[in-house]
Amino acid sequence: MNKTHIRKSFLAAAGALALGLTSNAMADATSDVVNALVAKGVLTEEEGDLLVKGRELEQEAQKKKEKGFVGGKMNIRGYVQLRNTAMLGGDKGVNLWSDRSVGDDQSLNNQDHNFLIRRARIIFSGDVGDRLSYYIQPDFASSVGGTSNSNSNGAGNFAQLRDAYGDVYITKDRVHRIRVGQSKVPYGFENLQSSSNRLGLDRADALNSAVRDERDLGAFYYYTPDNVQKLFEEINKAGLKHSGNYGMFALGLYNGQGANARDQNDNYHVVSRFTYPWKTDSGQIFEMGIQGYTGKYVVTPESYRTSLNRSEVTALNLAQPAVNASTDGLIPAVAIGCGTVVTAPQDAAGVRSTCTPRIANQDRRGIDDHRVGISFMMYPQPFGLQGEWNWGRTPGLDVETNTIKATYLNGGYIQSMYKIDNFKFLDTNGTLIPFVRWQYFNGANKAESNAAKNTVNDWELGTEWQIAPEVEFTAVYHYMNRTNLVRGASNTTDVKEDYANFKASALRMQLQYNF
Repeated sequence: MNKTHIRKSFLAAAGALALGLTSNAMADATSDVVNALVAKGVLTEEEGDLLVKGRELEQEAQKKKEKGFVGGKMNIRGYVQLRNTAMLGGDKGVNLWSDRSVGDDQSLNNQDHNFLIRRARIIFSGDVGDRLSYYIQPDFASSVGGTSNSNSNGAGNFAQLRDAYGDVYITKDRVHRIRVGQSKVPYGFENLQSSSNRLGLDRADALNSAVRDERDLGAFYYYTPDNVQKLFEEINKAGLKHSGNYGMFALGLYNGQGANARDQNDNYHVVSRFTYPWKTDSGQIFEMGIQGYTGKYVVTPESYRTSLNRSEVTALNLAQPAVNASTDGLIPAVAIGCGTVVTAPQDAAGVRSTCTPRIANQDRRGIDDHRVGISFMMYPQPFGLQGEWNWGRTPGLDVETNTIKATYLNGGYIQSMYKIDNFKFLDTNGTLIPFVRWQYFNGANKAESNAAKNTVNDWELGTEWQIAPEVEFTAVYHYMNRTNLVRGASNTTDVKEDYANFKASALRMQLQYNF
């Protein structure tokens, strides 16, 4: 056999190996083919060894490439919540800022008086290799525009991002991880609970007012020892209303303006949380935590409608006699920055004026926003207790001076519950959890219009019925004694002033689908 023929045969064999034997399944066949060619004299032993070695190097490179990026399966799940509210008594024209289904035909800003899709969410999550997990959650029942969460026509059901983050695991045992993206801020137990897993239809104002939509864009470090991870998993699998794994210790930086909102002052909020769960010899599981954050929050003033009491009117008249005269019997209110157009005569209990709040120059790039809170959970086995309280300073509207400035806050909630498994009705066999909750708040909701002052003293008596894993029904009697945070009062509305307190009771119902 001449040299030219040998070279051609060598090239043909090499090409066949490169094109046809590149998969791991053909790895063993490579040596057999080469050995056969060497035995027939087509290849020399040196040429055969060279081909085998090249093939081995190629396989090693392929394995490194596959190991470097291992895509796992994607998990897709979601839930839908539909609500309906029947007003049972009390003041008219009320609004519950957190639930548009609460109200009547005199309520402000096109409330959804009958059925409401409160949430419609799909969650995409999974692992990519050993170092990354991802979580993306859009909500298809969001609304836009203003405190009422509604546009000018009352339309809703827009898609909006809730979560989009990745967990980067510093250690493969997942003890140390960094979460970057838009996610929940680790402040408060109930804030971290999924809305699909919470007993109350809404989170308590006192802690929920800390972070708009509970979420923000930032980076958070979580430390969760192996034993705590296991206990978190046990709580979750037992259906005990856990908050999820947000670490035993958390430390993070975030923008501070809330979910889907741009940062406005180049000033990070800093948050930290420590929580510790433990299990007694009897099997009862407890958890206690402490958390706090600090930063500067930017408020954008908007016009609102308010009334001035007689003492305020007298003070205005004494302070500014030059503007005291009025040809129509109405009293101006320019002394505190409100408009001169008012809508009540001097002999009324008070006068109404449209005002735009003032903010001191030093506060325009952010007002002090600091809190510290404590949390306690005795998981329902079958009786449970849950409570949280927080204190701090937050931006708030002072109506008397018509200014938005730092104000003190104080408030929380206490909830008791009882978990009844194997609750049978007709052919169902589910879980029933009756609960009672009291919440109190004296502070302000910085993310609502003008950071309005908010006072809350509410009671709730309700039951969650888990008919099956895929269907849940909740009914709650809610006695409300609180501030109406929805803005929009005018001459043409039944409600004549913004941010008034009201008392009312309602039967609130929710049907939830899990899939």
